[in-house]
Amino acid sequence: MNDFQAIADRVEIEALRGEFTDAAMMRDRPRLASLFTPDGVLRMPDVPVELTGRGAILAGAEQLQSRLDFFVQTTHPGTIQIDADRASGRAYIQELVRTLDGRQGLNYAIYHDRYQRTDEGWKFAERVYEVRYLDSSPLPGTAPRSAHGPQTGAANATAAPAEPFTRAATAERLERAADALRSNGFAAEILDDAAQARTRVKELIHEGAGVLTGASETLRLSGIDEDINAGGRYDAVRPRILAIDRATGADEIRRLAACPDFVVNSVAAVTETGSLVLASGSGSQLPANAGGAAHAIWVVGAQKVVPDLSTALRRVEEHALPLEDARSRTVYGVPSAVNRLLILNAEPRPGRGTVLLLREAIGY
Repeated sequence: MNDFQAIADRVEIEALRGEFTDAAMMRDRPRLASLFTPDGVLRMPDVPVELTGRGAILAGAEQLQSRLDFFVQTTHPGTIQIDADRASGRAYIQELVRTLDGRQGLNYAIYHDRYQRTDEGWKFAERVYEVRYLDSSPLPGTAPRSAHGPQTGAANATAAPAEPFTRAATAERLERAADALRSNGFAAEILDDAAQARTRVKELIHEGAGVLTGASETLRLSGIDEDINAGGRYDAVRPRILAIDRATGADEIRRLAACPDFVVNSVAAVTETGSLVLASGSGSQLPANAGGAAHAIWVVGAQKVVPDLSTALRRVEEHALPLEDARSRTVYGVPSAVNRLLILNAEPRPGRGTVLLLREAIGY
C-alpha cells in the first residue's frame, strides 16, 4: 500500500467515526445503521446492548433514543491501524445524557473498533463501547427549545426525525388524548407499558377468533405479534396470507385481510383531539382498520401522541417514513412510501375500536 492510499484510508475512517457521532446526535437511525457492514456488530456491555446486523442496530437505536430527554456526544481522535482491507482502532468519547425517567450523567468512554473496506467505502465491522468514567450527578443544563425542531437535509425521506416525535407524552397529554378518543366513540385505556398491553390484548380477544395483525414494530417489540401469530390461541390471519401464492391467490388474500373478526395494529400518530392516523405502502391492512374488521385494537406508544392532525401528518413524513424505509430496505430489499393514509376521526360503532395508550415509548 502506498503512502497516499494509507493517508486516504485514515481520513475516510476518521470521517466514518465522525459520521457515527453526527448520526447519533441528529437521531438519524437509518444513517447510523448504514455505517456498519450488513453483519456488523454494536456492543455496549455497560448498557447492556449487543446488536448484530443493520436491522437490529436500527431497531436498537430507536429503542435507546426513544428514552432520551437529551444527548450530546463528542468524539476525539484515537488510533487507527490499517492492514490491507481491514483495520482496527480506538475513538475517545465524551457524553452528556439525560433520560426521560430522570437518569443522567457525564461519562468518558472508548469505542474499540474493527473496520472493513467495502464497495461503499470503509464501514464498521464492530464497535465495542467501554465506559471509563461516569459521573451521575444531576446535570444543571437543559436542551434549548430550538434543538428540538425538525432537522433539514438534502432529502426529506432521509432527514433526521424531530426530537419531539420520540419523546413520551406527559400524563396530562395522555389523559387529554384518551378523553378525546372516548368523546369520538373509541374505547380508550391508559396502561403502564407494553407488558400490560400484551395482557390486555389477550383479555379483549376471545379464543379462536380470526385475528389480523398489522406490520407493526410496536406489536413485534411487545411480543403481541408472536402471541397472536404463533401462540395457537387464535385463527391467525397473517400466517394464512403468507402461505398463499400472491400470483394466483390475490383475491383470497384481499378477502382475508379485509374483514377479520379482530384487527390488532398500531398507528403512526394519535392526536390530542381524538384522531388516529395510519400510513401504509400497499394499503392492504387499511380496510380492516377502517371498518372491515368487527373489532379493532390499536396499541400506541406514548411518543405517538401529538397535538393535532397537521402535526400527525408531519410525524408520518418526518419520523415514521424514514424509519420504515430503512426497515423495508433491510428486510425486503425495497424502499417504503406513504402511498395510503387512513385517518379515523371517530368510531360510529361504539365498542368496536379500542385504543391502548401506553405510558412508555415503543415502536416508531
